[in-house]
Amino acid sequence: MAFQVEYTGKVWKFGNSISTDLMMPGSIVLAKKLSEEEGAQYCFSANRPGWTDEVKPGDIIVAGTNFGCGSSRNGARMIQLNGIAAILAESTSRIFLRNSINIAMPALWCKGVFDAFDEGDTAYLNLETGEVKNLTKGTSLEAEAWPSDSPPMQILRAGGMFPFIQRMMIERGMVHSDADSTATKDGTGVSNSIEAG
Repeated sequence: MAFQVEYTGKVWKFGNSISTDLMMPGSIVLAKKLSEEEGAQYCFSANRPGWTDEVKPGDIIVAGTNFGCGSSRNGARMIQLNGIAAILAESTSRIFLRNSINIAMPALWCKGVFDAFDEGDTAYLNLETGEVKNLTKGTSLEAEAWPSDSPPMQILRAGGMFPFIQRMMIERGMVHSDADSTATKDGTGVSNSIEAG
C-alpha cells in the first residue's frame, strides 16, 4: 500500500493484551515453516476463527491496551498481509510498535479509542495531526500524532525501515542505485537493485 497520511476504513475490535502468538501462531506458522503469505491465513485463528476470510484491504484495527505483547515475532506483518491499513490502540508493546513502523504500517496510540468504536464502525485517522473520528457515530478523539519530520513518519514515507536505510545510503554516497537492472521487491519491500559503490 502506498504511503498516506489519512486513512478511512472499517473497524475490527480486539481487546487488551492481544499477543503476537495469536497473530502468528508458532505451532502452525513456525512449526510448518510456512511462508509469510501462507502464515498470514492463520492470523488470529485461535481467538477470531474466520477473521482472515472477512477482513478487507484498508480495514483498521481498534484495540485495547498492550496490543502486540508477547514474543518478538513479527505479528504486525501477518496483520498487514491481511489488508489492515492501520492500527489504533490504547497502547501497544514497544516491539510491536517498532515492527509496525519498520514494515510501514501505522500503529497509533489513542486514549479512549477502545470505548469510542464498535466493531463495524468506520474510522478516520490522520497520522500527522492525530485526529481520529468515528464517522459512524460522529465523534472524535485525539491520538498521539507523528509529525512529518518525526523518525516514524520518515520511515513510513520511505516504505519501511529497509527502504529508508537504502535511501539514506544512496544519499550519502555509500552505495549507488543500479538503474539499469530490473528492481524487484521481496516481502519486506526491499529493492534488490542496490549495489555497493
